Amino acid sequence: MERLQTPPSALTSSVPAMDYDEAISFLGEWGPFQKSVFLLLSLSTVPNGYSGMAMVFLSDTPEHRCRAPYLLDSGANLSQALPTETGADGASRYSRCSRFKWLNGTGAEFSNETEGCLDGWDYSSDRYESTIVTEWDLVCGDAWRVPFSLSIFFMGVLSGSFVSGQISDRFGRKVTLFTTMAVQTLFSLVQVASVNWVMFCSLFFIIGIGQISNYIAAFVLGSELLGSSSRVSFSTLGMCVFYALGYASLPFCAYFTRSWRILLTVLSLPGLLYIPLWWLIPESPRWLLAQGRVEEAEAIVRAAARKNGVTPPAVIFPGKDPLLLKSSTTSYTFLDLIRTTKMRNVTILNSAMWFVITISYFGLSLSTPNMNGDPYLNCFLSAVMEIAAYFGAWLLLKVVTRKTVITSTLLAGGGVLLLVHFVPQNCSVLSVVLAMAAKFGITAAFSVLYISAVEQFPTVVRGMGLGICSMSSKIGSTISPFFPYIGVYDNTLPYILMGLLTVVAGLLSILIPETRDSPLPDDITQVQKINWVCCTSKTRTEKASLS
Repeated sequence: MERLQTPPSALTSSVPAMDYDEAISFLGEWGPFQKSVFLLLSLSTVPNGYSGMAMVFLSDTPEHRCRAPYLLDSGANLSQALPTETGADGASRYSRCSRFKWLNGTGAEFSNETEGCLDGWDYSSDRYESTIVTEWDLVCGDAWRVPFSLSIFFMGVLSGSFVSGQISDRFGRKVTLFTTMAVQTLFSLVQVASVNWVMFCSLFFIIGIGQISNYIAAFVLGSELLGSSSRVSFSTLGMCVFYALGYASLPFCAYFTRSWRILLTVLSLPGLLYIPLWWLIPESPRWLLAQGRVEEAEAIVRAAARKNGVTPPAVIFPGKDPLLLKSSTTSYTFLDLIRTTKMRNVTILNSAMWFVITISYFGLSLSTPNMNGDPYLNCFLSAVMEIAAYFGAWLLLKVVTRKTVITSTLLAGGGVLLLVHFVPQNCSVLSVVLAMAAKFGITAAFSVLYISAVEQFPTVVRGMGLGICSMSSKIGSTISPFFPYIGVYDNTLPYILMGLLTVVAGLLSILIPETRDSPLPDDITQVQKINWVCCTSKTRTEKASLS
């Protein structure tokens, strides 16, 4: 779940946060300027909510069978031409990938030997006019290309997560935001004209790079423009909720456009509506100061002051020192994440949990066509559960600890997924309800896990620590499309696997150190021990005192 992962560069600005916040404190925390930034940057994430998830409908596989063009001439029927097989739901159906050999000119007409679909396939048009599956026959021996298509998108997301921070730091948050939004929009429109599967996937890879890059740039820009009291709300109620609103709009668009090319066009064109935002969203003054462009930074802050109706001081940044304080001369690398025992345990534990939870999150999101019931309604309910989970997590964090929310929601979500196996085939509504309840728990846990991870990693390596966690989650998202794919063979197997993984993640979360009301660690020596290390150390201390 890419939109839940705040980019590392948002958390380790080269301008000390306290000094910068003091310099612009006259602006206030929640004036018209901050409200417009909050709203406009949140709106920019709406297309991200459906750009990848659109594959739920773009690549859905309708009912199909071998084409038998000779049936009309021979007067034979399907029962003579096609063998039968048992589907994942236990029902008997015509074979999707084989047919009986036709004995032209003989009395028997068909032999008992089978062959592949040499003349192609006939697809049901009850739900879709066309998908990429019907367009390029991505069935039977080529069925693996369907989940792999989305894996290629997530490979692009993985690549984008590596380069976007560097691009944003070099060229600016605003330039990166709008450039990558343009990449996502334009390449999506070009993707509509794909002539084959390879072209479609190649463009999808580039779209993945643009999608994560503009999300990261938007988050960094919002985090640096808004005050400290607004940043948590911007992360959860702003970016995440608007992402989920984009996800919720997907089933409505898909319901009224049953052709994959038309649907992709409808989903791509709204990106053009963001062009006017270039003149409404400013560059980050923090970034401008880091580049030594003090006059431009002051101009933006003065414009914000006018919008908020306050009078700025004569000199906003005293001494016009781009850094306001001396930067630390100590250099840290990724090796520092595993150099000490405490730091290594925190890094490995969080990386493992991000990897596992992402598989379950995307696995559930992409399984909506395989669930019993209407796929459009299931997709909408999945998005609604996501929105509810963000609000629920935000409210729970006000009364209980981080670890309590993470552990309880993961164990409950995993347990609910395991119950899907026991739901009878004729109780489709119950299985959907269980899947949606699990989606609520997993989404809520992931949103809180991110906050916990931010508070576990020290400032000097926080960006790199979250980068490793983000990389682990992207690997998980790359694997996740294959979980719904195995549902072709057994409807409940994906839920069993995701349920087990989620329970494992819930058990691992017990080891997480509690960070509520704790000051953010600045140095590696201030990192908390994970719980089992604490218990071990306590036991050793007690033994030593007894001896």
